[in-house]
Amino acid sequence: MYLGIDFGTSGARAVAIASAGNIVEEVRCPFEMSLERDLINCWRTALFSLLEQLSGESRAEINRIAINGTSSTVLLCDAMGNPVDAPLLYNDARGAGMREKLRDIAPPNHTVLSATSSLVKLLWMMQLPSVTKAKYFLHQADWLGFLLHGELGISDYHNALKLGYDVEALQYPEWVNRLQISIQLPKVVVPGSSVGELRADIADKYNFSRDCVICAGTTDSIAAFIASGAKSVGEAVTSLGSTLVLKLLSSTRVDNSQYGIYSHRFGDLWLTGGASNTGGAILKHFFSNEELESLCRKIDVNKSSELNYYPLLEPGERFPINDPNLPPKLEPRPDNNLEFLHGLLESMARIEARGYKLLQDFGADKLKAVYTAGGGAKNKVWSEIRKQYLGVSVVSSQNTEAAYGSALLAMRGLTN
Repeated sequence: MYLGIDFGTSGARAVAIASAGNIVEEVRCPFEMSLERDLINCWRTALFSLLEQLSGESRAEINRIAINGTSSTVLLCDAMGNPVDAPLLYNDARGAGMREKLRDIAPPNHTVLSATSSLVKLLWMMQLPSVTKAKYFLHQADWLGFLLHGELGISDYHNALKLGYDVEALQYPEWVNRLQISIQLPKVVVPGSSVGELRADIADKYNFSRDCVICAGTTDSIAAFIASGAKSVGEAVTSLGSTLVLKLLSSTRVDNSQYGIYSHRFGDLWLTGGASNTGGAILKHFFSNEELESLCRKIDVNKSSELNYYPLLEPGERFPINDPNLPPKLEPRPDNNLEFLHGLLESMARIEARGYKLLQDFGADKLKAVYTAGGGAKNKVWSEIRKQYLGVSVVSSQNTEAAYGSALLAMRGLTN
C-alpha cells in the first residue's frame, strides 16, 4: 500500500491506496494557520495525528509515503532540524523589497522575482537575528519529510523551482551561487524518488514496517494535478481551495514573473500556471458552508451578474496580476446576499479565464479541458459559471484530493 499526505491551508489529509489505485483509507486533521508561532507545533501534531488515525492494518501494509505542502511555504532550521523562527507562508510578501537585489542577478522574468518566491523569502529571512542559529533552508514538505526519515537538507524539484533551481539542467544555476548564501540550500531530487526509510522509532511506535520508505514530495497543486486524471497536452487542473491555482499541461515551457507565471517540469512536459490569492477563503469569510449551499441553489446561471469584483481578503495578488499591493475590490456590496455571492463567483471565474488566456498568449498549448480539484470542485453552480467563461468542458477531477495524488506519486514516481 501507498500513503499520500497533503498539507493545505486549513488542514492535513492522508489517503492510503492499494496497488490498483483504489482508496483503502482516508483520514484528516483540520487546523488553524492564523498564529505564526504555533505553525510548527500545528504541523507536527497534524502529521502524527494522521499516522495515529490510520488503522493498524493499513499501517502494517504501507511501504511508501509521499508528502505535499503549500508551494513556497518555507522555514529555517538549525543543525538538528529545529526551526529557528516562524515559517513564512506561501502568500507572505514581506520580502518583496529583496527583488531589487535579485533583479541584477537573476534572469529577466524569472519566477524567483515574484514577491512571494522561496528565494525572496530566504534573502529576507537572512536579515533576521535568528539566522545566526540557522543551517538549513527547507520547504514545508521537506521539513515534514525530515520528521519521518530524519535526513536534513533534501527537497524535490517541484518545491525547489521558486528557490531558483534549474529544473532543466537539474542543478542550481551559477547566478544562484553568486548570491553567496550562507544557509545550506537543499539537495534536490526527483519528486517521488526514495529519500530514506521511516525512522525506526516511528515505525515501531505506530507499527509500520521497518522497510517503509519516505519519498521526495511535491507541492499541493501538482499533487492535485496528478490526482485529477489529466494527462494530455492542453488539459488543465484548477485547484479551488483557499486560493485559486491553475496548472496547464503544455509541451512548451512558459515563465514570466511579471505576470506570476511559472512552469514546473513534469516528466517530458511542463505544467505551466500560476496561483491567485482569490478563492474559497474569501467565500468562507462572508458565508458559512450552509449559506453557500443554500444560496448557490438559487443562482440563475443563465443570468449574468452586473457586479465586477476582484475578490481578495487583503491587498496583494500573484497571478494573473502580479502586484503585492493590489487592493481588494468588493464594492458595491448589494443588500441581497444572493446577488453578492453571484458576483463573487462570476468575478473569480473571470480571473480564472484571464489566467488561462494569459498562459496561452505566452505560448502554452491551447486549453482543451479543465479538471477541478479542491473543495470548490463540489460546487456545481460555480462549475457551470466557470464553463461559460472558459469556453471548454469543466469536469470534476477523478479524485479531488491532493493527498491521493501524493499517494500515486509514492506508488509510481513522477510519470505522465
